[in-house]
Amino acid sequence: MPQLPSFVELPSFERFREDYLNDDEYRDFQRLLIESPKAGDVIASTGGLRKIRFEDKRRGKGKRGGLRVIYYYQTNALEFLLFAIYDKDEASDLTSKQKVAFKAFLESELKLRYPQ
Repeated sequence: MPQLPSFVELPSFERFREDYLNDDEYRDFQRLLIESPKAGDVIASTGGLRKIRFEDKRRGKGKRGGLRVIYYYQTNALEFLLFAIYDKDEASDLTSKQKVAFKAFLESELKLRYPQ
């Protein structure tokens, strides 16, 4: 049986996860990523972070108007690093400043978790 990837909820994700996804919805989200680890769009200028759309059942919104999750898939370690979750109405695209901050956050996490 192949090894399943693990999910690392970084504090910025963990803090808000239960506000947006109950346990069943979170499992559905994890299943989606396991089936398609490179789902969503690569966010330019972030070092490989991805943004995926996911339905927001609590507000009756589909993927287009629903939730956004920013994550990174570390192929060699079979890990998903979950950086942020928010709803489309709160923010649509990341600003240049946010991209710089997310890239620095990613680089810091990669150095900490996977030292060379």
